[in-house]
Amino acid sequence: MKNDKKVIRAWYMFDWANSAYNLVITSTIFPAYYTIITTTQAHGDKVFFFGKRFTNTALSNYALAVAYLIMAIMLPILSSIADYRGNKKIFMKLFTYVGGLACIGLFFFKLETLELGIICFALAAMGYIGGVLFNNSYLPEIATLDQQDKVSAEGFAYGYVGSVLLQIICFVFVLKPEMFGITDASFPARLSFLLVGVWWIGFAQIPFNKLPKGSPNSTRKNTNIIKGGFHELAKVWKQLKHMKVAKRFLLAFFFYSMGVQTIMLAAAGFGEKILKLGTSKLIATILIIQLVAILGALIMSYFAKKFGNIKVIIFVVIIWIGVCAAAYFIQTEYQFYLMATIVGLVMGGIQSISRSTYSKLLPENTLDTASFFSFYDVTEKMAIVIGLFSFAYIEELTGNMRNSAASLAGFFILGLMVLTSILFLKPQSSINVSVQTDRFFLI
Repeated sequence: MKNDKKVIRAWYMFDWANSAYNLVITSTIFPAYYTIITTTQAHGDKVFFFGKRFTNTALSNYALAVAYLIMAIMLPILSSIADYRGNKKIFMKLFTYVGGLACIGLFFFKLETLELGIICFALAAMGYIGGVLFNNSYLPEIATLDQQDKVSAEGFAYGYVGSVLLQIICFVFVLKPEMFGITDASFPARLSFLLVGVWWIGFAQIPFNKLPKGSPNSTRKNTNIIKGGFHELAKVWKQLKHMKVAKRFLLAFFFYSMGVQTIMLAAAGFGEKILKLGTSKLIATILIIQLVAILGALIMSYFAKKFGNIKVIIFVVIIWIGVCAAAYFIQTEYQFYLMATIVGLVMGGIQSISRSTYSKLLPENTLDTASFFSFYDVTEKMAIVIGLFSFAYIEELTGNMRNSAASLAGFFILGLMVLTSILFLKPQSSINVSVQTDRFFLI
């Protein structure tokens, strides 16, 4: 039964559980801790990973790119199997435990265990990616079309609130270690990684207990699991080829996600390395971003209902282009704070509205939601791979992270061009449904 309040609240709690990873590990404490311990008098910002020399921040970005690439290859097969077997909750649990345990493993990360730290860092990312895919695929199952923007936005809002709560707890340990008798300077950060893993696994038990297991696709005749996975993937691809709006939206999403996700993943490293903010100021800034992002997600949901999803996303992408230009010229910490506030407003909004826009474009009552969302997630993951790799490569090539940030504007411009072209696919109207199941709640 769709729009069940208890089920929807349980679904929100998955965002609450895993967003702590996104804030502490990718956005605040880990990047600051990693940059500090891998910058030495002997080697500067260079590190040796299994004997090969890298720029420290480039290495972490390469590690994330590899993690996203592996998941981009794996997820279409796994999601197709999940649709066929009706067991996507099992995969959701698997990736959650992998990610949570990897965060716990980061408790043992110091400079002398660099290889272990990078491997756990990559595994945590893989766990997060997999969990998000299967969680996203529940959206069309638990909410009707008219509620999906609202439910998606509120899910992100729950995620931001949950992550901020844990971040504040970690913040106390990082800033006031003497209150707890901590003398090891690395312990507060490593304790934070441990707490993320416990938080992630612990709160995930709520959606695990309440969300439906999933409905098997009874139309499948091929019982070979691997072949069946590819069969479902091919079937979804055939459907997408005839869904002009969905196909073009995915292309636009691919381009602007290169910029959005890379900025979100690399912003903390940028603040620490370029502006020397220090851990406390960096954490405070990211906390502000998270709080503003809650408001941003809800505002974007309102404007999407009023003006249409695509028009709102176009406006937000234009703001992101301005952010990339500003990042190249930024000089002071106060300029960084202003830019961070703007990023917060558009960060939650573009993720929330993108998810619900794609959900609206899926065939109604389809049993292949995990397979369809695997395309969405693979699109995003491949975008992240290209975005992170180009960001890291440009930094190593030019020796300046500012150049990397400025180059991301090109991805946003490409996304903007494709988004704008969607407005001309059909006559403008509030609701227009095509025969190819492109539900056009967009302009």
